[in-house]
Amino acid sequence: MLMRTDPFRELNRFAQQVFDAAPGTWSKPAVMPMDAYREGDEFVACFDLPGVDPGAIELDVERSVLTVKAERRPLPTGDDVRMHVSERPLGVFSRQLFLGDGLDTEHITAHYEAGVLTVRIPVAQQAKPRRVAITTGDGERKKIES
Repeated sequence: MLMRTDPFRELNRFAQQVFDAAPGTWSKPAVMPMDAYREGDEFVACFDLPGVDPGAIELDVERSVLTVKAERRPLPTGDDVRMHVSERPLGVFSRQLFLGDGLDTEHITAHYEAGVLTVRIPVAQQAKPRRVAITTGDGERKKIES
């Protein structure tokens, strides 16, 4: 039921750590870190997007691929502003999740609060566990306790 992520993401992360990390640092943080878990009959994915305007977030579903795209824009600058430190990544960030067939992509909901985008995807009705009736040799249906 859990999604698989982009197979090249780990390779990209490794290359970024090796080639882009500043001297003396071990690694750079992920641009759009995510937690994913199942809660009851829903699959939940939480994306950290601090400093992103809610209007700059796009959430698209095509077939079984959920794409989250967000843009962190630079702070307004003027003639009297001198930047001393600029460590926060800017630009457009994107993350794709490959959803399993057991999820209901028609009823996805999303909520953005305190820099966290929470996406909830219900488990499809046909994927939920159900009890199967067992018939006996005489064709009669009986509830058999297991």
